[in-house]
Amino acid sequence: MARNITPRKENYSQWYLDVIKAAELADYAPVRGCMVIRPTGYALWENIQAKLDAEFKKTGHVNAYFPLLIPESFFRKEAEHVEGFAPELAMVTHAGGEKLEEPFAVRPTSETIIGNMYSKWIQSWRDLPVLINQWCNVMRWEKRPRLFLRTSEFLWQEGHTAHETEQEAREETIRMLHVYRKVLEEELAVPVLSGEKTAGERFPGAEDTYTCEAMMSDTKALQSATSHFLGQNFAKAFEIQYQNRDGELAYCWTTSWGLSTRSIGALIMTHSDDDGLIIPPRIAPVKAVILPISKDESVAENEILPKAKELSARLDDELGGMYTKVDTDFHMRPGDRFFAHLQKGVPLRLELGEKDITAGTVRLVRRDTGTKIDVANDEVIPAVKKVLDDIQKNLFARAKDFRDANTHDASTYEELKEIIADKGGFVRAYFGGTKEDETRIREETGATPRVILPGSETGKCIITGNDGARLTVFAKAY
Repeated sequence: MARNITPRKENYSQWYLDVIKAAELADYAPVRGCMVIRPTGYALWENIQAKLDAEFKKTGHVNAYFPLLIPESFFRKEAEHVEGFAPELAMVTHAGGEKLEEPFAVRPTSETIIGNMYSKWIQSWRDLPVLINQWCNVMRWEKRPRLFLRTSEFLWQEGHTAHETEQEAREETIRMLHVYRKVLEEELAVPVLSGEKTAGERFPGAEDTYTCEAMMSDTKALQSATSHFLGQNFAKAFEIQYQNRDGELAYCWTTSWGLSTRSIGALIMTHSDDDGLIIPPRIAPVKAVILPISKDESVAENEILPKAKELSARLDDELGGMYTKVDTDFHMRPGDRFFAHLQKGVPLRLELGEKDITAGTVRLVRRDTGTKIDVANDEVIPAVKKVLDDIQKNLFARAKDFRDANTHDASTYEELKEIIADKGGFVRAYFGGTKEDETRIREETGATPRVILPGSETGKCIITGNDGARLTVFAKAY
């Protein structure tokens, strides 16, 4: 256990912050609620961004950019939307030394300004669908900030699409939900439950909201991505009309969907341990670090280092952009060098010492299990590839097993309250109540409905007793 990291069982919140600090992922900015993303943290975000962007382009989406400042009047055009975001808006009231005629909101999300532009660009059914995504920063004034999880300013992508029919828009909403699930599970190794949100948890102004919910290592839930079917609400508010195939004016059907730097928080709290960060290989900025080791610094630098660089080049070349790193901190003790990379979550450590060179081997050390494997030089390439694949699979399986072990069923409201109080985790129960019922549950248990499980049979609601309730997962959440 690392002395610079508080044990999870002792103080989970402090453990989380200690892991971020030790791995040099981010730091607090001078402006309250904002963060500075350090190079390692930003490299993680770049990798997540690259994976998502590739998936977006496969599904026909293109990138664009819209303004940071949005006229206040735009928010008043969609009543539910402005009500939902009003407490979080940061307003610009002065510029150029003068008071503005109309204040501007620093974007909390871009449905309003993009809706305004779509109303100008879309004239005919031939202009549809419009499939646009933007990578940007947004601001939602946060009273209780926490690095990556809740900050006033954060980075994300937001997709905004317009369609000719309701069916096309609904298909788009579900398609992007599946894209998020694929990237979260296959790249970040974070298992998620995906499905619909309850009425009380919907995005302001949406007809339906869908979510990817993950369980963190303290058994709390984290909403990791959302996809919204907006119906025609924003289209009517911003006059996004087109001439349909019958020559009549019709309103578009729209969607929006997003994933943010909160996903880095999900990665940290899903995989890391009391020694520090653990990063799944597919998303890791450095997948393998090579350490030339010798008691004699001169030998390490002049005899072993060239072989380490040669090995690094082979790995990068033959495995296609491996992003290996050669450690040259010879002034540090080997144990300190090992620990530095361990805390930063590097998936695999390759140790190359004098005995290894004599024996014609390389030692591989896994970050996830600490297992040490000695591999012959001519087998290093396939061995590294296999071990990295094994680490990726193990991290996902380990997280899924943990989630399953902490998922419970409740047949009554009293049982749900007991499980939340005594065990925590995810609780499955039939629910078909109102927003007021959701508020009651939150006030009495601290838990909220996270996701309605798709395709499940219906049953009696634990609150109302009415038939036709859907199986819903409840949990305390970030």
